Amino acid sequence: MITPNVLPLSLGLVIFSFLITSVLVVPFIDLLYKLKLTRRKEAPKRGKVPLFDKLHDIKAGTPIGGGILLVSVVTILFAVLFPLVRYLGVYIQSSFNLNIELFIIFFTFISFGFLGLSDDLVKIFGKGRTGIRPLGIAYGLTRKQKFGLQWVLALFISWVIYRYLGVQILHIPLLNKVINLGFWYIPFSATVIVAFTNAFNFTDGLDGLASGLLLICLAAFGVIAAGSLDTPLSIFISLWMGAVIAFLYFNVYPARIFLGDAGALSFGAMLAVIGLLTGSIIGLIVIGGIFVVEAASSAIQIVGWKVLHRPILPLAPIHHALLAIGWEEPKIVMRAWIAGAILAIFGLWLATI
Repeated sequence: MITPNVLPLSLGLVIFSFLITSVLVVPFIDLLYKLKLTRRKEAPKRGKVPLFDKLHDIKAGTPIGGGILLVSVVTILFAVLFPLVRYLGVYIQSSFNLNIELFIIFFTFISFGFLGLSDDLVKIFGKGRTGIRPLGIAYGLTRKQKFGLQWVLALFISWVIYRYLGVQILHIPLLNKVINLGFWYIPFSATVIVAFTNAFNFTDGLDGLASGLLLICLAAFGVIAAGSLDTPLSIFISLWMGAVIAFLYFNVYPARIFLGDAGALSFGAMLAVIGLLTGSIIGLIVIGGIFVVEAASSAIQIVGWKVLHRPILPLAPIHHALLAIGWEEPKIVMRAWIAGAILAIFGLWLATI
């Protein structure tokens, strides 16, 4: 059951966040150009140019940092508007301790954003090194550095959810089975957070792909949060949706701005935490099914190099493989959105039975 004031409030916040972000995004793009926060060419200056660089170095010079704007706008609006709606008499309802839930939302969104920002800055201004792609050059934090810091943050967030919110169960829909994980909920939920953080990051490789899929996921989880009478999450998701819609206008092909890791890591982790807080982990896997497929294709490619010493796909993740065999970028993105919408409807059904 949805309380009477949640739906109009949520829709109003989507529009308000959209308008604020729309006003800021063009000046922010100009600022990124001035600060030279733009994508660099990654192809080696001599020798064979890897297929990935042939397909993507055309995007060099496009500003990276949309995630900085979105994380900042959503965080500030949420910090200002949430106390305001309480003051104006909107009934705030949550299944958890309100202060702890707010802490988890803010900490996840901001901490993973800072981690991604660090990676973006090293990518743009740091020196390249030999990548995992043959003859390629990699930029940014090393895999161990980024992965290790993700686990530290995810384990802390999971511990707070377990210790202070008392969450420790896994609900399996259709089977109508509830598994009490006890202390093992901490490594389990940390795995979910790290997995979706990287899955979102892998997916953010074509213009509008990850942002459009995120918008679909947020619409589904907005319904779930409202249905579970979680007002803080409903407000946060609404503000996030509005900002993403404004950003997506400039991120669709040909993109004028990219999210960067500041957005990708923050958004992936936050999406996972929303799934955990709503108790819809299975629903999360289905609703975010395209992210799961993208991560799985990357894992398959890594196994191919490690075990077979050759690639299994032309490129990874799968959207790059489709690009490599001749699919046009907008075609890949649009079809992914359609598949994401169907998965979101199915996941929403699972989460509500």
